[in-house]
Parts: sequence; C-alpha cells; structure tokens
Amino acid sequence: MSSNLPSTAIDSLLEETRRLQARVNALSFAAPVDTVYNPIDYAYDPWEAYLRRYARRGISALFVGMNPGPWGMAQTGIPFGEIGFVHDWMDISGEVGRPEPEHAKRPILGFDCERSEVSGRRLWSLMRDRFTTADAFFANHFVANYCPLVFMADSGRNVTPDKLPASEREPLFDACDDFLAALSSTLRPKVAIGIGKFAESRVRAALPGLPCGTILHPSPASPAANKDWAGTVTHQLYELGVWKP
Repeated sequence: MSSNLPSTAIDSLLEETRRLQARVNALSFAAPVDTVYNPIDYAYDPWEAYLRRYARRGISALFVGMNPGPWGMAQTGIPFGEIGFVHDWMDISGEVGRPEPEHAKRPILGFDCERSEVSGRRLWSLMRDRFTTADAFFANHFVANYCPLVFMADSGRNVTPDKLPASEREPLFDACDDFLAALSSTLRPKVAIGIGKFAESRVRAALPGLPCGTILHPSPASPAANKDWAGTVTHQLYELGVWKP
C-alpha cells in the first residue's frame, strides 16, 4: 500500500515536520530533564517512509500517543515503534543516526537495538491480530505521537511531558498542537483517539470540534494495562464506534 495523498500533501506534511523540528529544537529544559532526544531528527528517513506509505486521507481514526519510548520511536522514528513490528510488519527501515548528546543508559542503536518496547508490542500486536496486515490497518487508521521528544533525567529515567513546568510545557505544547492540527487537517479522520488520558486532553485542545475519545495506554507502568490490555481496548473501541464487534 502507498499513501493516497497527493505528493503536494505529503510534501506539506514533511514541511510541517521540519517546522516542528525547528521549533522544539529551539527549546531548553531544566532539571530534572538532563537529556532530550528528537527522533524525527536523527530517524527522519523511517519517519518519512512511514508518512509516504501509510498516511491516508479520510481515515476512520487517528490514534495519538504521548511521546516516544526509549526502545520504540526513539530507536526507529515510528510512533510506538517496536523494532520487530516496524521492520517486519510495516516493512519500514532506513538510516538512523545518533542524537547529540546521547545518554549512556539509553543508547540509540536503531534497527539493531535488541530491546523490545512493551507499549509498542502491545499496540501493534492488537492491530496485527485484528487486521492481519499493516496495509489493512492503515487503510482506515493512522498512529502519531503528540510530542516528538524523549525526556530523560540524569539517571536515564523517563520524564513525561506532563511533568514539565508550565514555562517549558507551553511553548512545547504550542508547537505540538500546530503539528497535530496540520496532520489532522491533511488526514481528515472521523475521530481522534488519545492513547491515554494525557493524549486525549491534548487532542481535545489541539483539535476542537473533532470527535474525540480515549483508550487505555499500553504502558506496563499501568496496573490496568497489565490485565488483558488488548481485550479492554477492543471493548473501548467498540463503545466509541470505531470498531464493530
């Protein structure tokens, strides 16, 4: 499958990506943030391939996550980008560089990384089990992350965007809102689905007027997600009318 978007629309999304890159790269973050990665910089090639292959207009649902995980999008440039699913199921690869600076406990090995991201594995396993092929899933869905940045403390601990002080959140959220609005305007989804409550709140702020819902985030840090996450989310999507039993 390839995108049904005209080349001008793809070019526009890539220009929006570069605008987002420039805006977030100009920001600074204080402690507890020690290191920041921007995968759409050093893993731009897989991100571009993802847009060119799977971004489609008139989809049923746009799924929106919070920000990249260290063993998923941080390695591949693809939202929830657990390496096996990106390479083998989506058939996406590409050059992945190294961030500067690089945290010693969170090395970027790209498609050679042997760690598995639980959140990505759970999300894409559900989509594979329901739709079988990536082409069938992406024919009516797309997955993006609200914020492109990975924030780490000195210890390597993940710092989520909602934990940033207001003075740092506001310019970051302004840039992310604008990119999400541009993506939605291009894809024209019938509904936007926040993967977790934070993402839902940002979707509602950035896309007023678009029907919005939420599903349980697949993070293993959530006790609820460790109890039949796939079954819970399938039921939530039935209730939202996104999927049919």
